Amino acid sequence: MRKQTPTSQPPGTTPAARTLAVIDIGASAMRLRIAEIGADGEVRALESLQHAVHLGKDTFTTGRIQTETVEECVKILKGFRRIMTEYGVTQPDQIRAVATSAVREAENRESVLDRLYMSTQINVEAIEGTEENRLTYIAIQDALRGEKRLKKGKAIIVDIGGGSTELLLLEEGCVTFAHSFRLGALRIRETLETYRAPTDRVRAVLDQHIRRVVDQLRHTVPVKQVEAMVAVSGDAQFAASLLSPSWASDRLVSLELKGFCELADKLATVPVDDLVRQYRIPYQEAETLGPALLVCEQLARVFAAKSILVPKASLRDGLIQEMVAGSTWTEEFAVQAIYSAVTLGKKYSFDRRHAEHVAELSAQMFRALLAEHKLDPRYELLLRIAALLHEIGNYVSDRSHHKHSMYLILNSDLFGLRRKDIALIALTARYHRRATPQPYHEEYQALDRDSRIAVAKLAAILRVADALERSHLPEQRAVSFAREKNQFVATVHDVQDLTLERLALKEKGNMFEEVFGVPVLLRAARAAKSESAHG
Repeated sequence: MRKQTPTSQPPGTTPAARTLAVIDIGASAMRLRIAEIGADGEVRALESLQHAVHLGKDTFTTGRIQTETVEECVKILKGFRRIMTEYGVTQPDQIRAVATSAVREAENRESVLDRLYMSTQINVEAIEGTEENRLTYIAIQDALRGEKRLKKGKAIIVDIGGGSTELLLLEEGCVTFAHSFRLGALRIRETLETYRAPTDRVRAVLDQHIRRVVDQLRHTVPVKQVEAMVAVSGDAQFAASLLSPSWASDRLVSLELKGFCELADKLATVPVDDLVRQYRIPYQEAETLGPALLVCEQLARVFAAKSILVPKASLRDGLIQEMVAGSTWTEEFAVQAIYSAVTLGKKYSFDRRHAEHVAELSAQMFRALLAEHKLDPRYELLLRIAALLHEIGNYVSDRSHHKHSMYLILNSDLFGLRRKDIALIALTARYHRRATPQPYHEEYQALDRDSRIAVAKLAAILRVADALERSHLPEQRAVSFAREKNQFVATVHDVQDLTLERLALKEKGNMFEEVFGVPVLLRAARAAKSESAHG
């Protein structure tokens, strides 16, 4: 597992090892992993446990998690709690617990999460598919780092769970597309049982159902052929253990497509009870093995993958690495999120030079105003992305393009960002011109109070940054910002004429003054020197 840079310590002291625990509540099992983080950032696994649950069966058939299932989850979590206590994991900041599609989609999700917390004092978070994508990427990035074919070509990363499939598209090592699809192995199995197909027709029905869903997925992903498919799931790891002699020692194995497809076809025809006896695997794993491998096979064929790469990693590895790093939004994640935004901008033919300059000016202003806005660092990333995408609405029409930008952003996926984050980005872009937030703006009023205030602050900054880039010049001009006693000063360097910028600032600067309580003063560098010389 990847070594993390240890956090800074006072001079003359040695950072102590610490113990962390992560819990993954999936569609068919609840899993616990406990790990010790060494003084050098090395991660050492201490304990791994899993228990079968019927969350997916409940949600995917009735839409709700049944009381009996909830109580079974409570019992399992209490058991996990006892084991964590034995390892000294007792504080909330030592534990991260997440639930995926089966809980996320349940009609009674909130009452289930409340029940789990009240009974166990473990705060379980139902994460979105976008967060699953991000955690999957974090988990496998070290294993993929040495793969040259992924640095220059295209590859898809596929994590087939019980209820959903997380898919990432990598181009030259960067994430350019990310999406969560409602295609899961357990969901397929439950759908299959509703058909009540005769035994000799089960395989045909299974193939037909998977092929139909995969064909729809193919039209969504903006690529026709990839160098490799990275399969991240327990089912793919099981296949790798049967096909690769080096699986026990290697962190990443490469499987030939032909051999993988032959194994998938073979296992899909074996009854679940026979899989349990023959391979000595838990029933809940045997139940999803066939459908999951067939989905992998179909995806590999559809995208013409030359090979299948299987890393020894899971969502739990991503959770642990985030806890070690001490942040869910690392610098590397920010780079990938921005790249995803640029890719979206290209899709809608944005003016990249202008957008990137506005984004840089916005980030500079954000940092210069830290004492005023008091927003945590993650909002700088949201602001930068909003600035990159603030004019993509021109693709629809230059009339009311700010509203079109909001619509396009709200209905797009950006790597690793939750729907709430995307809503903040979309509204910040929407208010970069024309009307300021109003009580009758539904999307704005749907936010909680803190989020509305954050949007107002970010949009006020974006307006000023956009005004400073009104000339749309081919070269970027240096601008510096300073908070003076009764004003916020933007000094533009190496320029003589700021007429357009002053007119734009007069039009757009009112919101900044309303939000931050001071006006923006625009100066040319020479004028600033002259004023300083005359006192």
